Amino acid sequence: MPGPVCLIENINGKLTADQEALKILSAVMQPVVVVAIVGLYRTGKSYLMNKLAGKKKGFSLGSTVQSHTKGIWMWCVPHPSMPNHTLVLLDTEGLGDVEKGDNQNDSWIFALAILLSSTVVYNSMGTINQQAMDQLHYVTELTD
Repeated sequence: MPGPVCLIENINGKLTADQEALKILSAVMQPVVVVAIVGLYRTGKSYLMNKLAGKKKGFSLGSTVQSHTKGIWMWCVPHPSMPNHTLVLLDTEGLGDVEKGDNQNDSWIFALAILLSSTVVYNSMGTINQQAMDQLHYVTELTD
């Protein structure tokens, strides 16, 4: 893939799978390793995912304090250390965006990222606080 595509659209709080992205994903014939990143908005998740892809550009980076990524974006790249494997990177919409103000929608994006991935990266600023632990617990309960 030359660049990321939207896998899960988040329009007015409704999550829907993008059919074109599903076609791309279903065309992958190699084993996949799916890595998703979740965490608060504007904390560098997209930047980190670009680094994991080994690229300087890819996932869109914002230059303001406003949330930039919406929904869940996917990028399929060759796995850097496992030949004949595809690394599927999932960049998620940031949690806790006060402009959006929808904690339930945040939780669904978080839970979906966990269910879709083999590895989840929880990106946080500083130490993980009690609110983050509560959210992690809540989302793991949702996924059950």
